[in-house]
Amino acid sequence: MRFNMLKTALKTLPALMIGATLANAALAADVKLGLAAALTGPAAKYGVAIKNGFTLAADEVNAKGGVNGNKLVLIAEDEQGKKEEAINVFKKLIFQDKVLMVFGPTLSNSAFAADPIANAAKVVAFGTSNTADGITAMGPFTFRNSVMEADVLPVTVKAAVKHFGIKKVAVIYGNDDAFTKSGYDVFKATLEQQKIPVTTTEAYAKGDVDFKAQLTKIKAGNPDAIVCSCLAEEAANIILQTRTLGMKQPFIGGNGLNSPKLFEIAKDAGDNTLMGSPWSSENLTPANKAFIAAYKAKFGSDPDQFSAQAYDALHVVAEALKNVKLSGALDKDRDALRLALPAVKIDGATGKFAFRAAPAVAGKQVGFDAQQEAVVSIAKGGKFTLLK
Repeated sequence: MRFNMLKTALKTLPALMIGATLANAALAADVKLGLAAALTGPAAKYGVAIKNGFTLAADEVNAKGGVNGNKLVLIAEDEQGKKEEAINVFKKLIFQDKVLMVFGPTLSNSAFAADPIANAAKVVAFGTSNTADGITAMGPFTFRNSVMEADVLPVTVKAAVKHFGIKKVAVIYGNDDAFTKSGYDVFKATLEQQKIPVTTTEAYAKGDVDFKAQLTKIKAGNPDAIVCSCLAEEAANIILQTRTLGMKQPFIGGNGLNSPKLFEIAKDAGDNTLMGSPWSSENLTPANKAFIAAYKAKFGSDPDQFSAQAYDALHVVAEALKNVKLSGALDKDRDALRLALPAVKIDGATGKFAFRAAPAVAGKQVGFDAQQEAVVSIAKGGKFTLLK
């Protein structure tokens, strides 16, 4: 009889093992993460690098078994750097693809248009390149690890004044873009606070390519430096045109200048441009060295600030997901991620990172900004190096 019982048990064991394996497999699932990035159009110089950073990080997480056994699946859509496309992409990712959360969009202009959709749907919108003031005021589901210009620019201006012995400056900025307009507002307040006179303030519109009228007025004031709240391509053309007018002043800018595109266009004319940013390729921490090496190996090019911030953002979400028990109920899981994110702290490619709560709006808690220190770099020989 004992023999028959043992024989029955041996026959049953494979079935039990198969059942257990199937049960475990059922527990594992793909975690869909949306990415709205400008993969074409003028902002693609940022958007492609951003997608690369996310892809690299997702591959690394999945190679180590995913998060709690779940594979991270990145669903990327091209929002072209346009507000209307960002809105369409957010709707597709949230309501059609049913992603857990959305990264992006690339530009602050687009974030102001699309993030309200995510907040209304109670889905985390995580910006990695949106630095304009007011982004996280849109609601409690808006997060960003991109450091605000309000945190970066005062440090940059102070360093520039000390390095170049600046007494007076001129200002030029894009007046129809949320990022460049917000940067201008911060520069204006910073210059007033640091008691630096402004000889003239000039503006331009998106799409302008000829800045000589504005630069001729700037030249007449003979400033010691030119403050430029601009995106990289516009800044590069402005720099080149100042040199053709015989102007040799250094430029001071924010992280919009932190792109290889600046040097592709301006070449060495961009030398002595000072720029504040949370990331530098010269930061030799183990995490950043590993990121740079992995990025070069995968994509055959150097990473930039925007790929580094995207890379870190994916790891931030992965850390948060370790503390989320996914239920399969999408609404519940989306909110669980929102609640888990604020506690995450990492030491990533951009350095030590944590969130800080954005100021409440009408007494209500809204989103979360980046708590991270800025570093100042100077352009020399067609690349940015840390200002010593």
